[in-house]
Amino acid sequence: MTQRWKLPVGATLAVHLCWDAGREVRVGRLGMRDRRVLFEFDSEFLRSGLEISPFKLRRGPGVIEGREPIFENLPGVFNDSLPDGWGRLLLDREVRRQGVPPASLTPLDRLAHIGRDGIGALVYQPELGPNHRQETVELDELAQASRAVLEGSSEELLEKLRRLGGSPQGDRPKALVQIHEPTGQLTDALHDRGPDWRHFIVKFAAQADVSDVGPLELAWSRMAAAAGVRVPESRLLASTIGPGYFAAARFDRQGSARLHVITASGLLHADHRVPSLDYVDLAKVAVRLTGDHREGEMLFRLMVFNVFAHNRDDHAKQFSFTLDSAGTWRLAPAYDLTFSGGMAGEHTTAIAGNGRDPRAADMLKVADAAGLKRTRALEILAEVREVTGRWRAFCEHAGVSGQTMRWMEHEAQLGDGQGEM
Repeated sequence: MTQRWKLPVGATLAVHLCWDAGREVRVGRLGMRDRRVLFEFDSEFLRSGLEISPFKLRRGPGVIEGREPIFENLPGVFNDSLPDGWGRLLLDREVRRQGVPPASLTPLDRLAHIGRDGIGALVYQPELGPNHRQETVELDELAQASRAVLEGSSEELLEKLRRLGGSPQGDRPKALVQIHEPTGQLTDALHDRGPDWRHFIVKFAAQADVSDVGPLELAWSRMAAAAGVRVPESRLLASTIGPGYFAAARFDRQGSARLHVITASGLLHADHRVPSLDYVDLAKVAVRLTGDHREGEMLFRLMVFNVFAHNRDDHAKQFSFTLDSAGTWRLAPAYDLTFSGGMAGEHTTAIAGNGRDPRAADMLKVADAAGLKRTRALEILAEVREVTGRWRAFCEHAGVSGQTMRWMEHEAQLGDGQGEM
């Protein structure tokens, strides 16, 4: 059967929350009229007591019109389901190959291509995505194919790459896989295959990355865990053509169960492409959304880690919150933690207004917003700084090259002040 690339004119898209294989809740439906995106909550969902986007898309009757150009006029929570870098490139490349101009795809068309395979619990029907075939994954093959696609020199394995990595956000090539723990076998099956299989996201190098980006991200993830930051389990998967691929367990999957995920960008309608947030705001949001000051403390600890570990690519899509079927919100585990210079050498999310050289006084203002006592905040500052001061040991243990460590040491000295490594 020939795959369709666009929804019929006037078609609507049903939105569900899929909590597990046998339990779905209809949220509502999306439609388009005169290039406007419209959404209406389902009457049953209105009685459920759940909120999928408590600040910008609260439950209520009637038709809601999307008015956010930065999100293609989608409400932010649905825009979160769309890839914004690698996944978008793959779909655009594939539809162009089939004679369909990528610019002709509407936001609803793109959501239909995500279907049931996006990050989180939101699913969209009808689906236009590729047919699923369970088959073994060869990471070196995918890495080489990803590099060829980025260089524009090959269309081989394009369908497989899109099936594996068409939904994650970010610019780096990625693949959603399951790992069979007893044997280490990898498969591209996106649906849960049983207790011995676990969901992971695997990353490949982008063109601008250092060659040992996999070990580098592993080192930063382990360092963050040692500093008390909540992170997913991570590991380095073997390669015969490089130092290995960073893989992190998917926090939106717990066996067959799913968690709803919304980024700070989608939650607050904040543009992740430009500096648009401050950690002061994020700390307040974490406490207000979760109703738990411990989540505000975790956000503060993550901020301190980003400052001391020189992770300045901390834009609005690098923070997420999860919702379970019982209605409990939590700050999601931290992800995409690595050494990064950020935009123009500054943190993308400011620390009490300071993105260039945040000091302890700036960070303590965030602690105040999170409701932390001054003594507790100072303890966290000391704990995290002690751990990040051992960054070379984490790098050596993860297999980061001496050349990359010397580059990081040089870069981190450029006006970093309080946050220098």
